[in-house]
Amino acid sequence: MQQTRKPKTRCKYDADFKSEVVKMLVSGQTVAYISKALGISENLIYRWKNQNQGVKKATCEQNELALENQQLKDRVRQLETEREILKKALSIFSRQT
Repeated sequence: MQQTRKPKTRCKYDADFKSEVVKMLVSGQTVAYISKALGISENLIYRWKNQNQGVKKATCEQNELALENQQLKDRVRQLETEREILKKALSIFSRQT
């Protein structure tokens, strides 16, 4: 009799599980320990760690861009106000001559 092999199915892990694994790494636990304790491969843990670092970096960059964008909007508003004041001053001085 011939046994048919069933292909291994991939486990899908949700984002909460992945973030908890990364938190375990940050808290000082080793990859080998986490791998054995949870029954997942070390490579998978390293991949999640790298993905998490990329997300943090992207989030940090987005925050910096949002801050810079707000500062630039404030500066534009200030310059527009100054321009309006100068226009009014020019019209006042041009009428007197």
